[in-house]
Amino acid sequence: MPRYLVERTFPEGLNVPMNDAGATAMGGVIARNAEKGVTWVQSFVSPDKSKSFCIYDAPSPEAIRSTAQKNALPVDKITEVRVLDPYFYR
Repeated sequence: MPRYLVERTFPEGLNVPMNDAGATAMGGVIARNAEKGVTWVQSFVSPDKSKSFCIYDAPSPEAIRSTAQKNALPVDKITEVRVLDPYFYR
């Protein structure tokens, strides 16, 4: 399955509470993603929480856009990526 880097901008900052409400919200995102065969692998957030960079496995960019819309998440850019492991080169 292809892997993608999804860039998002949150003008007001991304705020996910570290409590049961946050866990429930993340669980909902994961469940809605699964409906389209999208798997959220990992995310990185800028220190000011205005940008996120998320790794997804998905059948297509369109599947990511569709689930992002269902999850009320912005999408600035989707780039197909592959792993480059620096320890592979010896």
